[in-house]
Amino acid sequence: MTFFAEYGQVLIILACIFGFFMAWGVGANDVANAMGTSVGSKALTIKQAILIAMVFEFMGAYLAGGEVTATIRKGIIDASTLSDTPQYLVYGMMSALLAAGIWLLIASIMGWPVSTTHSIVGAIVGFALVGIGSDAVKWSKIWQIVASWVASPLLAGVISFSLFRSVQYLILNTADPFANAKRYIPVYMFAVGFLISMVTIVKGLKHVFDDSGITLSFGQGAFYSAVIGILVAMVGSYFLSRVTRDREAEKDNRFYSVEKVFAVLMVFTACSMAFAHGSNDVANAVGPLAAIISVVHSGEIGSTAPMPSWILLLGGIGIVIGLGTYGFKVMATIGRKITELTPSRGFAAELGAASTVVLASATGIPVSTTHTLVGAVLGVGLARGIAALNLRVIGSIFMSWLVTLPAGAGLAILFFFFFKGIFG
Repeated sequence: MTFFAEYGQVLIILACIFGFFMAWGVGANDVANAMGTSVGSKALTIKQAILIAMVFEFMGAYLAGGEVTATIRKGIIDASTLSDTPQYLVYGMMSALLAAGIWLLIASIMGWPVSTTHSIVGAIVGFALVGIGSDAVKWSKIWQIVASWVASPLLAGVISFSLFRSVQYLILNTADPFANAKRYIPVYMFAVGFLISMVTIVKGLKHVFDDSGITLSFGQGAFYSAVIGILVAMVGSYFLSRVTRDREAEKDNRFYSVEKVFAVLMVFTACSMAFAHGSNDVANAVGPLAAIISVVHSGEIGSTAPMPSWILLLGGIGIVIGLGTYGFKVMATIGRKITELTPSRGFAAELGAASTVVLASATGIPVSTTHTLVGAVLGVGLARGIAALNLRVIGSIFMSWLVTLPAGAGLAILFFFFFKGIFG
């Protein structure tokens, strides 16, 4: 306890700085992924996307991000191995935040869409493996995460491929695309309302319900989501009735009027995805920060770390600033460089990604928002043929994914011994 009485204030200040830096990286890299399809399809401008994401990511992070975070992030480390040296957990979590933040900064500058979850996981594994010992790492959880690298983009790609094929069959490749759009798009609107609500209720708001003592089963969540889906379809149908056909513009592009309808739909998906993402992924930055503050205040490793609202506020502000200052780089990669997107294609990618997150939430599989969205965009591109994909960009993205875990781990090991040397 004497150690924390002497250095506690300094450690908390450093942890807050590193946590804010990590949140900045989440905003610059991960949030940009969620908005990239909307920007690339020209449903939203970059300024509009940043504004929507700033509002809804912050709301998601601050209002629905308040989970009681496990002291050791995602159960990757066996806490009992650190009971005699709680300061090592503080060094390690500080190292993990700083290492993951630096890697996300590098990735954002390069325009690589990498996973913030895997960045922080790699960093925690790195310091635990070298600083504490291999017995401290729960390897079963690591293999689950590695499996999700393959599973989440593959599943999202298959769903998005199928969705866009259905759009082609029912609407785009018909004699009168606009009339068929008016007929079938309300069904897609219901699907969007249902699935995005499921993302938010099952994944985003779960901890709000838990803290309020409300128990909501998966079936109940599905029922409420279906009600929301019907309401969205009704509201969507109203806006759909106001979209007029521009026959003059259709002479140059026969899908001009149809894409205007899908553009309206994508504004809704962008808002909902931003809220759900903020409520879930803010934990990548503030989870380790909450663990540090809990250990410094108590002087020992407890089973849980309560999440004070000011930590969520810090994370929310960091996410917003990261998106506003550097988010455009990754948005360009996801939205424009992998394959050319239109509102109908962007809708299929976003709905495919949302579906994957819902399925993962229901089954407990750990997935990455980034990998899911990239897989979804690839699926839409493949529906138009392999020539529609930019294979060079895809290759650099896959390389950045492979490097993420060892990069985070290597940096965290360096910082762990650096902090250990300074504080003793």
